[in-house]
Amino acid sequence: MTEETDCWSENGVQAALDPPDEHNARLLANVHPPAWVNPSPRGRYNLVVVGAGTAGLVTAAGAAGLGAKVALIERRLMGGDCLNVGCVPSKALIRAARAAADVRDSGALGVRVAGAATVDFAAVMERMRRLRAAISPHDSAARFRDLGVDVFLGSGRFTGPRTVEVRGQTLHFQKAVIATGARALPPPIPGIDRAGCLTNESVFSLTDLPRRLAVIGAGPIGCELAQAFARFGSQITLLEASHQILGREDRDAAAVVENALRRDGITIHCCSKITRAGRDGARRVLTLERDGQSHDLSVDAILVGVGRTPNIEDLGLAAAGVAHDQNGVIVDDRLRTTNPRILAAGDVASRYKFTHAADALARIAIQNALFLGRARASALTIPWCTYTDPEIAHVGLHEHEALSQGIPITTFVQKLEDVDRAILDGETEGFVKVHAMAGTGRIVGATIVARHAGEMISELTSAIAGNLGLKHLARTIHPYPTQADAIRRVGDAYNRTRLTPFAKRVFARWLAFTR
Repeated sequence: MTEETDCWSENGVQAALDPPDEHNARLLANVHPPAWVNPSPRGRYNLVVVGAGTAGLVTAAGAAGLGAKVALIERRLMGGDCLNVGCVPSKALIRAARAAADVRDSGALGVRVAGAATVDFAAVMERMRRLRAAISPHDSAARFRDLGVDVFLGSGRFTGPRTVEVRGQTLHFQKAVIATGARALPPPIPGIDRAGCLTNESVFSLTDLPRRLAVIGAGPIGCELAQAFARFGSQITLLEASHQILGREDRDAAAVVENALRRDGITIHCCSKITRAGRDGARRVLTLERDGQSHDLSVDAILVGVGRTPNIEDLGLAAAGVAHDQNGVIVDDRLRTTNPRILAAGDVASRYKFTHAADALARIAIQNALFLGRARASALTIPWCTYTDPEIAHVGLHEHEALSQGIPITTFVQKLEDVDRAILDGETEGFVKVHAMAGTGRIVGATIVARHAGEMISELTSAIAGNLGLKHLARTIHPYPTQADAIRRVGDAYNRTRLTPFAKRVFARWLAFTR
């Protein structure tokens, strides 16, 4: 197992590239070629993009496609967290973990597996590295060079309101976009550095499965990886300081996932405070406190799955006249910073720290940087999904948010236990919950808990974005049998509320009249 010597190294390159095999060599050749030679600056650029994660890549490719002269700067790995230490590797592990769970549970479907099924963790990780490398050409330096983008590898630093320096070369720009992303934030636990730990930057470098793993933080990252490693065979303890896991999610939805995690053998401690961390030989020791009582938890590895901080250090923001705070670069609704020539997009400037949000914000940045754009971030309808099993997907307002904004709502719920396809799949835990403005079918928010909730939520996202209400969903024909038919049934439930006693009496009189 990779030794965790520095949980929050800003280098990040080496953490993503261990172990040094053919797959990681291919990854490196694409996203940070060792022999790469930076081009000579070509006069004043229409757009300079600092950071080549999702937001930066979408901005650079989109602007170059429009004919703009574009420079792209990246100090670490092109593709950012998503490709290297985020969405791509984590979903490869989650897919393998689901396969392990399906084999384990196949007896309920009448499928018998001869002998005990085992997980080859090294093979799981090798597959992840192979697939990550296969995807990496999409984000490669060579691809963006071929798109007409000048790619500069190295640390970019603003030296003035209209200049950036990278490896001794000065780039002049008409407009710039900061897209440097965010990284794992160390929790304020005494001794955590000495104890050694894993973060999203190092967990995907493991080659041996930790026998006992403590996961700090029951947010999306913590819950996803806790469940995956439990299904691989680790003994997992999930530690959360608040009163529930997935604290930003619908309480009923989080409860369904919590039950699933416990079924997978995960021990969950909510409302627990970690007072210190340390080492006892090869073991890691966390001291937990709850209700005035404390005890030690001894594990083989610690994974920190909570906390992010923006990458704003050493960017020369003061020289550029760009204001920032602990949450990142400060932008207005059009993604403009306090320097009117510089915009920011993605995790460095948004509370929505998702790849798809970074993509959407980058498109706004292109429009507002290169044209007389007035596109606004607040106009976006942004869904999200936590890829546990079952998944939780959400869009729009939660019930408490609607009430706090003075929006009266009516909530409609369709449980999967009453949906034929869910029954046939053996996946009856979950529901579709839709909040509609009271007295109308206008959808203001929705949550789906289902094995493929992330694939289902886009229908409700489209309905909100297109101002299509529940009546429209009821009229939309869904293939039978599908779990997504639960969405149509929510529309039917709304239609039934329109048949008030008065409406029923009027209809009865009409039927009598037409006989």
